Amino acid sequence: MPYIHVELFEGRTVEQKAIIAKEITESISKHAGAPTSAIHVIFNDLPEGMLYQGGEMKKKK
Repeated sequence: MPYIHVELFEGRTVEQKAIIAKEITESISKHAGAPTSAIHVIFNDLPEGMLYQGGEMKKKK
């Protein structure tokens, strides 16, 4: 029962997330042999100011 967590800056639409989730699900099923019904994709929307790399805040592009 794979759980895939995807963290993105907030701002993606539900439709965009649905496409991403479908493609991730298909890839995991193909390469890990898991049935699609057992695959869970979880999105975490990050507001700006929640991600730092090398001590510097990453901004939305």
